[in-house]
Amino acid sequence: MAVADAAEIDPDPRDWLAAIIAGSDDAIISKDLEGNIRSWNRGAARLFGYTSEEAVGRPITILIPDERLGEEPKILDEIRHGRRVEQFETQRRRKDGALIDLSLTISPIHNERGVIVGASKIARDVTERQRAQETQRLLFGEMQHRIKNLFALTAGIVTLSGRSNASTDEVVRTIHERLGALARAHDLTISDWASETIREQAADLRNLVRAILEPYDGEGQIAVEGIAATVHGKALTNMALVLHELATNAAKYGALSGPEGRLDVGIAEHEGEIKLTWAETCGREISRPAAEGFGSRLERSLCAALGATVDRDWRANGLCIVITVPKKGLEG
Repeated sequence: MAVADAAEIDPDPRDWLAAIIAGSDDAIISKDLEGNIRSWNRGAARLFGYTSEEAVGRPITILIPDERLGEEPKILDEIRHGRRVEQFETQRRRKDGALIDLSLTISPIHNERGVIVGASKIARDVTERQRAQETQRLLFGEMQHRIKNLFALTAGIVTLSGRSNASTDEVVRTIHERLGALARAHDLTISDWASETIREQAADLRNLVRAILEPYDGEGQIAVEGIAATVHGKALTNMALVLHELATNAAKYGALSGPEGRLDVGIAEHEGEIKLTWAETCGREISRPAAEGFGSRLERSLCAALGATVDRDWRANGLCIVITVPKKGLEG
């Protein structure tokens, strides 16, 4: 690259200014008061896709979408009155038809006698910034929605737990455990929610099962296998509570109440339905409870909300439960 020495530098500031404009990354355009393009720098060519030869002499409206054509007369009116238009955010159309979000700064151009003869426009692409702002708005709305749902769920859990005949200490412990199950279910969706542009609250059912059962698997007694099945929205929290009730019962009375027990959870699909099989194998003989407990009633109510059916098989060596849910029931 050749570099001029001091003797070769032209001191005319107009040439300096022209060189700065020509090499700017920002789109810098001039137009006359009729709205015809008079100059077009390299930044404009990159941003809009037209070469200088294609753009100069044509009306500036080649860049304006039909629904925004009304902006140009207002801009020209401001310029004719000698007023500068600062950081005007709008959309313009590229040569290939794509719309881009722009921030425009438009200033009057005066001739040597001080008469306004046109306008200069500096255009900056703010498409990514606008997308980021829209993403922030959507995420904030989603966060508010989730917080409201969590408060409602918390109130429901407290109310339901208080209806049992247990002691105060037992009710408090139960509330803590149920809220903990919801927290683990919620944690499954946080990383996806933060990393995507915007995403519905959802999780893989296998991961949900593992998260709920994690506190009970100190001895490696649990296996979770099967297909990927996505659980969405309210169905996610309902399923988390169902799994928590099953796990609590297994820890109190079933396969997870001793180190010799084993729990196998399988997930399969058949004719548009998801089947979750919960198979406990205990190290001792078990018997069917004489009466249905509050946790079982809650479990049944939650399954009804999912549109699920529940089949129980009280085997001598452990309970086997099959929960069948229509796929649409997992969509929340």
